[in-house]
Amino acid sequence: MNNPEANKQCVLSAVNVEKDYGFVGGVPIEILKGVSLNVYAGDITAIVGSSGCGKSTLLHILGGLDRPTRGEVKVNNESFSSLSEVDICEVRNRSIGFVYQFHHLLLEFTALENVAMPLLMRRDSVSDAKNKACEMLERVGLAHRLAHQPTELSGGERQRVAIARALVTEPACLLADEPTGNLDKSSAGGFMDLMFQINEELGASVVVVTHDTELAEKMHQTYRLDDGKLSLDS
Repeated sequence: MNNPEANKQCVLSAVNVEKDYGFVGGVPIEILKGVSLNVYAGDITAIVGSSGCGKSTLLHILGGLDRPTRGEVKVNNESFSSLSEVDICEVRNRSIGFVYQFHHLLLEFTALENVAMPLLMRRDSVSDAKNKACEMLERVGLAHRLAHQPTELSGGERQRVAIARALVTEPACLLADEPTGNLDKSSAGGFMDLMFQINEELGASVVVVTHDTELAEKMHQTYRLDDGKLSLDS
């Protein structure tokens, strides 16, 4: 039988990832237990689970923001375990975009400046960074908001700026941590419509951590994290 994933590139993988935090009675507290996951090019994947189950911890490990206690994470077949922190930062800036529940925009900068920031950090020219930021903000429907600061934008608009910032480096994979948790139902629906649009137009894979099962049902595939173990949701 043919494997439908056989001809697709694996852009992000985790193999037997485990994470311990502290000890109780000399026994480590296991947050993640042997988690394995493959994200292929063009996938939109949801990871669901109750609050405090370790979803955000897993996402941070997948994105190189944290290291597993045991196991391995690869981005485009490049293992984080063999890289220094500086090298991981370079891979992250090149291959991974992040979107958070609380957008984390820099309030003193405009939407354009926020989106251009990752490009300037990797030493793109100012003119190239601004041009690419303009194009990405136009793609997410905010061409008319370039000069506005985050405090002058709605919650949904701020999240769109965050998406543009995450995608401006053309990452292979976008990681989103409870991205609709701070949005009303209408804005949350608009966010997901935009995710599918971006996925189709740019081909970026998307991994969304959420406790919203209704949102997760719209994804290509859904995994459930329960008691530190990850399984494909039926």
